[in-house]
Amino acid sequence: MNIIWLGHGSFRLEFEDQVLLIDPWLTGNPMLAVAQHEAATKGATALVITHGHDDHTGDLARICSDLAIPALGPYELMSHFATAHGIETTGFNKGGTVTLGKVQISMVPASHSSSLSDQQTSYMGPEVGYVIRGEGHGIYLSGDTGIMADMDWIGDFYKPDIGILSAGGHYTMGMAEAAYAARRYFDFKTVIPCHYRTFALLEDNAQELSDALPGVNVIEPEVMQPITL
Repeated sequence: MNIIWLGHGSFRLEFEDQVLLIDPWLTGNPMLAVAQHEAATKGATALVITHGHDDHTGDLARICSDLAIPALGPYELMSHFATAHGIETTGFNKGGTVTLGKVQISMVPASHSSSLSDQQTSYMGPEVGYVIRGEGHGIYLSGDTGIMADMDWIGDFYKPDIGILSAGGHYTMGMAEAAYAARRYFDFKTVIPCHYRTFALLEDNAQELSDALPGVNVIEPEVMQPITL
């Protein structure tokens, strides 16, 4: 598999027979050059969305329309985009699993908030994370979240070996919190931090995370450089 960071909380996941775009934020993303947008989305088979905030959904409708691919995510959020933009969506909820080809995508809780801001701010269903399974691996995608007790059963039930964890602080877990969650609730072989380095408000390196997880392969991603596992 290839895990490719697009900056902030956005990823391109080349996994089994799928190319999944996770919360793809392109327009206005200060970490992703405009010249990289086409390569970031080329060949994508579906979008996987964690919540409604603009830095996670800003390009959702355009990408789905341009590539004629579906978006998957929380029921209320997907219903909004299907009605407002006429795109194909699959809305489901926490506890549900959607299968795409050889990949299973299970929705799990997160602890954050979820809204869209247009002329007014509208509630867009729950914020969520995912466990994505295939190739003999389980990837826990935390989404934007703080530490939560639900991580206990997520780690115990799904036993993911790869963690993609929000870790920039202020809006989500910081590096110390992400390290605590990884140690207490999971048995990761690999941890990849995200939702950091984007703005001055967020943490700008993962040294604290790495130092706190001896024996775990903590990989600081670089934009558009594949992490092959």
